[in-house]
Amino acid sequence: MGATDEGRRSKFSKFESLPEQRREAIVSAAVETFGKNDYKGASTEDIARRAGISKGLLFFYFKNKKELYLYLMEHLMEKVSDLVVDDAFYEIDDFFELLVYAAETKRKVLSRFPYLLEFSVRAFYPEHKDIKDTMDGWTQRQIDVMFTTYFRCVRFDRFRDDIDPKYVLDLLIWLADGYLHQQRALHQRLDMDAMLDEMYRWCDMLKAYSYKEEYR
Repeated sequence: MGATDEGRRSKFSKFESLPEQRREAIVSAAVETFGKNDYKGASTEDIARRAGISKGLLFFYFKNKKELYLYLMEHLMEKVSDLVVDDAFYEIDDFFELLVYAAETKRKVLSRFPYLLEFSVRAFYPEHKDIKDTMDGWTQRQIDVMFTTYFRCVRFDRFRDDIDPKYVLDLLIWLADGYLHQQRALHQRLDMDAMLDEMYRWCDMLKAYSYKEEYR
């Protein structure tokens, strides 16, 4: 358990001490509400009602909506990471194969948790002033941590000498960002399968560009 996890558990000790079934009911209710609505439109009264508790009790565990929202981000990131980073994860030493494996596993995880994908996309594009600066900084920190933690077994010697692997990861993130922006501008519901098909095409192109010839 990392220092961040310990700090979160200490800060939310009242909530973390609840029986798992009750905690999950509140988390599920909050993810559904934030997934269906933007931050401003998400009602804590609806969250409490869906979870089967009073609004006053919800604010006993979280002092305000922002605190609940940020707790959800940390909790869900940890949960998804635990499910995605399994025994086979660190056996993969190819940069692009690891990305594909993680994406396929995440697809299975997201299919098990309704509204988690919608919640994640809204969190990636925060608009309300209460959370925008916090979430923008949080997202960048997660990208930095992801690279140093999850790619530690990757053979970076497969990349051309003039290519920075971190820059390749940034390119993939920018491509995904552009794709999501386009879907949102067209008011299209995000299709995870279609997005992953695009990602695999990006990976093939970037692998051909960035790997040494013998590893393409």
